[in-house]
Amino acid sequence: MKLTIIGTGYVGLVTGACFSEMGSHVTCVDIDKEKIDNLKKGILPIYEPGLESIVLNNYKEGTLNFTTSLAQAAKDCNVFFIAVGTPPGQDGSADLQYVLQVARQIGSVIEDYAVIVDKSTVPVGTADKVRAQVSKELEARGAAIEFDVVSNPEFLKEGAAVNDFLKPDRIIVGADSDRAAKLMRRLYAPFSRNRDKMLFMNVKDAEMTKYAANSMLATKISFMNEIANLCERLGVDVENVRKGIGSDSRIGYSFIYPGCGYGGSCFPKDVKALVKTGKDAGFVPTLLDAVEERNNLQKQVLGNKVINRFGQDLTGRTFGIWGLAFKPGTDDMREASSRVLIKALLDAGARVNVYDPVAMDQARKEIPAQEQEKICFAQDQYSALDSADACILVTEWKAFRQPDFKKMASLMKEWVIFDGRNQYDPDEIKEAGFEYHGIGRELG
Repeated sequence: MKLTIIGTGYVGLVTGACFSEMGSHVTCVDIDKEKIDNLKKGILPIYEPGLESIVLNNYKEGTLNFTTSLAQAAKDCNVFFIAVGTPPGQDGSADLQYVLQVARQIGSVIEDYAVIVDKSTVPVGTADKVRAQVSKELEARGAAIEFDVVSNPEFLKEGAAVNDFLKPDRIIVGADSDRAAKLMRRLYAPFSRNRDKMLFMNVKDAEMTKYAANSMLATKISFMNEIANLCERLGVDVENVRKGIGSDSRIGYSFIYPGCGYGGSCFPKDVKALVKTGKDAGFVPTLLDAVEERNNLQKQVLGNKVINRFGQDLTGRTFGIWGLAFKPGTDDMREASSRVLIKALLDAGARVNVYDPVAMDQARKEIPAQEQEKICFAQDQYSALDSADACILVTEWKAFRQPDFKKMASLMKEWVIFDGRNQYDPDEIKEAGFEYHGIGRELG
C-alpha cells in the first residue's frame, strides 16, 4: 500500500518507518526542510532504540521517502496519516491548529477516495473538525471526492516504540464506514498474524480510548507516589508495600513504582487535556485534577529532600545528577523531573554536575542559558560526582543500576545518595558507607 505520513516527529517517523518495514511504500512529509534534508542523510531528529536502522534500510530500499511537498506525496495515495503535534494551550486544552491545517492541505490535494487517519493524540470530536476542514477545501475546489476520517491512536512507549509498533498488544481503529474499516484492516494485517489485535469502534470512542489509557497509567503512578509519601512519614518501606499490592493480579506490578514524578510528551499533556475536556462538558474530573496536582508536587520531592538535608542555602555546594531524560531509552526532556530539580538547586545557590547517556545534547538546547552558567555537563557518570556533596539519581538508566561505590567515594566530598527512582538497596548503600535517601524510604 502507498501511505503518506504528515509529520516526522516521534509518532510520525516511527509510524512511517514501521509501515515501510512491513512492505508499504511510505512518504513522510514535513514543512521543516532541514529535518527532511537530515533524514535523507540518515540523521534522525529523535533518539529511539532500533529506529535508525529501520529508517536507513528502508530509505535505501526506496520504500521510505521524505519530502516537504504534500502534493508530491499525495500522488496515487489514498491513505493519509496526520501525525503532527498537539501541544497544550494555556488552559491545558490540546492545540489543534496544526492538525486542522494539515486537514485543509489534504483537502486541497486529494484526487480520489481517501482515508484520513488521525494518528496524533486529539480530543473527542476532532475527527468531525477534520472532516469539516477537508469538506470545505473540496467545496472550494468544486470537487466531489469521497473520503473518510479515521481515529487510530498510537500507544507507543518512548524507548520501546519500534517494538510496540511492530508487535502491538492492540490496534484501536475508530471508523464510521465499512469501507474505511476494511482498508485499515488490510493495512494492519501484517501486525496481526498471530491473533486478531484489531479493535474496531466508533471514531469518538477511539479518541476517548487514547486519553483514558494514558490518564489511567498516570493515575497509577500518582497513586503510588502518594502512598510513598505517606509511607515515609509512617516509617514504612514503600518497596515492600509495592511488592505486596503488585502481587494482586487485579493490580499488577506495572506503573506502581514510586519516583520523582512522570514527564514526557504524553502523560502530562493528555491528563491536562482530558481535564479540560471534562470541564468544557460541564463535568469536574476531581480524580484527574488530583493526579496532576500530585505529579506536580512529586517533582519537587527530590529538591525538598536535598534542602532538608543540607539547608536552605546551598551556596558553595555541588550536586551530581544522574539522568536528565524523563525516562530511560529516550533523549526527551519534556516535563522531565530533572528540570524541576535543577532549578530548585540553582535557586538555592548550588552548582550542579549533570550526566545522561543520551540526553546531553538535548539538555544543552532546552536548559536556559542563565542556568547553564552554573551547570557542568560531565563526560561520564563518575566525573559528574567530582567534589559533589551528593549524588542524585533522577533517571533509572541501566548504566546507573550497579555503580562502583568505591570510585564514587573517592570522588565525592560527602557520601550521600538521593535515589529518585528507588533503584538501590538501602542496606547495600549503607554498607558501602553512604547515607541513603529514597522515595518513601526514609527509614533511619
